[in-house]
Amino acid sequence: MSDIKDTMLVGSEGIKKTILHGGTGDIPRFIAGTKVTFHFRTQLCDDERTVIDDSKAVGTPMEVVLGNMFKLDIWETLLASMRIGEVAEFWCDTIHTGVYPLVSKSMRRIAEGKDPVEWQVHTCGMANMFAYHSLGYDDLDQLMKEPQPLYFVLELLRVQQPSEYSRESWALSDEERLKVVPVLHGQGNKLFKQGHYQEATQKYKEALICIKNVQTKEKAWDVPWLKLEKMANTLTLNYCQCLLRMEEYYEVIEHMTDIVNQHPGMAKAYYLRGKAHKEVWNEAEARQDFTKVLDLDPGMKKAVKKELAVLGMRMEEKNQEDKNKYKGMF
Repeated sequence: MSDIKDTMLVGSEGIKKTILHGGTGDIPRFIAGTKVTFHFRTQLCDDERTVIDDSKAVGTPMEVVLGNMFKLDIWETLLASMRIGEVAEFWCDTIHTGVYPLVSKSMRRIAEGKDPVEWQVHTCGMANMFAYHSLGYDDLDQLMKEPQPLYFVLELLRVQQPSEYSRESWALSDEERLKVVPVLHGQGNKLFKQGHYQEATQKYKEALICIKNVQTKEKAWDVPWLKLEKMANTLTLNYCQCLLRMEEYYEVIEHMTDIVNQHPGMAKAYYLRGKAHKEVWNEAEARQDFTKVLDLDPGMKKAVKKELAVLGMRMEEKNQEDKNKYKGMF
């Protein structure tokens, strides 16, 4: 049975630990990049010990990579005091729990199958979350309004060193991130060819996040930044090819407008935006984009000619439909 004195919590302000079930072996080595798998239950300090979150109820344990904790550094401290198989209850004072509602929201959204990719860029998004009045969960809104001490009951299941597992893209170093980009790009292309557009967008998106994470550290418009920008633009074009197949035309228009505003010489961006405009009956905008494509890249003449012919036919059909509709009205 582990003794509380040999935990790393001695001297930590505002934490009390009670071991409910002793673990085995020595305390594992916890370094940056170590992957820790554990179950957690979060409870209020009220008479009922109201449960806020419980990973066992969700059905999957939590996995975190040390050094990449989504702003709940205190869990790293707590876990680093535990042995494998140990179950311990930690009382943590308000100083350690203020950010918990934001973290909980992220975890709940992942459990519900929503925006895990957005969560992967958690550290950038955290500050923005403070701008919202509601987190979308009443109990978390209450905790935001009245920060209070919490109980965390943790069960340490597994500890893996960086060499022992394949890491998620958000847990990689910059060098590793850039190595993983072509792999994700290739996987995305393969899925696209197989017609799995939704899955392909996830691969492109993950590759984009890797690039953007590295790019933020470079000086804008310098050579290294421009190299990354070129890679990012290619991925965004591929991503938008998928969106076109998924009929997300307005999103394509938005992404391609961002690119041409920054890089007005990019013919393919105008071409994809023209295709999206064509699908939503924006005839003038579509024609304008296709004309721009021909100015920038006369080699695309054949493809543009085909698109303009389809646009002409579609507009004719629409005009006919409109006529018939109005005829019925008078």
